[in-house]
Amino acid sequence: MNKRSLALLRNPMLALGLLGVAALPLAAHAAESPYEFKNGYPTEQTVKQVYDDIDLNRAIQSYRFFYPNVAFFALWKNNVESGVVPNQTFNLVRGNPKRLAFTANSDTPYGSLILDLSSGPMVVELPPGPLMCVANDINQRWVADLGLPGPDAGKGGKHLILPPGYKGEVPEGYYVHTSTTNGVVLLLRALPKGGIEAANQLMQTVKVHPLKPGADWKEPTWHNLGAVSGDSTPLKIENGIGYWKMLHELIDSEPANPEYSNYYGELAALGIAKGKPFAPDARMMAILEKAAQMGNAQLRVQSLADRRAERVVWPDRHWEWAVLLQPESNMFVTPNYVDLESREKWFYQAMVESPAMFRRAPGAGSLYWLGARDDKGAYLDGGKTYKLRVPLPVPNKLFWSVTVYDSATRSQVQTSQDKAVLSSMFDLKDASGDSVELYFGPEAPKGQEKHWIKTNPGQGWFTYFRVYGPEKATFDGTWKPGDFELVN
Repeated sequence: MNKRSLALLRNPMLALGLLGVAALPLAAHAAESPYEFKNGYPTEQTVKQVYDDIDLNRAIQSYRFFYPNVAFFALWKNNVESGVVPNQTFNLVRGNPKRLAFTANSDTPYGSLILDLSSGPMVVELPPGPLMCVANDINQRWVADLGLPGPDAGKGGKHLILPPGYKGEVPEGYYVHTSTTNGVVLLLRALPKGGIEAANQLMQTVKVHPLKPGADWKEPTWHNLGAVSGDSTPLKIENGIGYWKMLHELIDSEPANPEYSNYYGELAALGIAKGKPFAPDARMMAILEKAAQMGNAQLRVQSLADRRAERVVWPDRHWEWAVLLQPESNMFVTPNYVDLESREKWFYQAMVESPAMFRRAPGAGSLYWLGARDDKGAYLDGGKTYKLRVPLPVPNKLFWSVTVYDSATRSQVQTSQDKAVLSSMFDLKDASGDSVELYFGPEAPKGQEKHWIKTNPGQGWFTYFRVYGPEKATFDGTWKPGDFELVN
């Protein structure tokens, strides 16, 4: 090796100079780094700082990745606390402002069925009729669509839900679905074509039983809770150590999902692992608390201040797709990767995963547009009054609605009006002409009380514009709602 080559090896900055690149002083690089090394070894302060930074980074990323799982486990636990018994006691509820639930709606009544597959597969038998149902496991991963959006297409049928790792015989005559957890949440919805009570009666004809019922099996019972208050969210624990306690409980109580192996590794480095107690010391406790606050804030920004170009539905409007999807994606799974950013955006503001909800083509079960800004691009303010013009008819096979949500809770806005939705099945069923105008603000414009949703000064809000049974015009741009316009 000649002297010049040896000099380049010893001084890389010299090589940059020879290539015409300005050589930066080594001291400047050292000043930019938060870490200090002496003779190649870290100082005591650097060791402490590096491990704190590593753990905080692991914790923030883990918080963001497992948020959907914790949110759905919170829903499961809140249902059990309200009196639901897995496989035995089911609730009928009506979405309403009193109930905290991420972007739930009041369009239809719900049936909430909590299934436990730890003793074996469960069968769900649906009658023919206008039922729109979906099952997710506690990882908030799609298990099945049933009813109108499912393979039975509303004609009725028997669905068999298998537990993770099931090796037993699968009989013929069933639509078969497999869960990644023993816990499954089955949400029934019935279109209230004959009224709310008729819809509730239809849901109660759904039969649920084990594939092989034991001698002690009893038919499930139903409780009609109506429009009661409640909390189906992780809001109480999402910004603190309670989030990590619930995540540990979930991981410890359910089979590991092989697809999450790397993420389980991140958690294990933080002291959160299956079969081990959750016992963080004071240092780790502080890091986990900080990570929960930072992670939650980051998810909020991604969800309500999305900057991806594909969020835009129409170039001349401020409506966004509530769910970002890549071409040829299966929900959040593309041919080459999982779209984590899209996954995070959806599950921070909403619950339940279903291909039928996300499909962007005629024949989809539904579509969702997010409206959080007015026609000038400013966020919607609960202290101001807005008008939304909706061209008629809205191209749908079932119905459409606009629901208002509190930007802090991502749940229906709570006001003295006790109402958060305008729907073509109820308030807007007699709307006629070329368009209908909807109003949102602290007080109803004179004569517009039936087409108005009250909002709270000092609180932000956003809407979901839902179209059920969307037709071609909702996707090709030949039909679109207006933007929210300020009313003086």
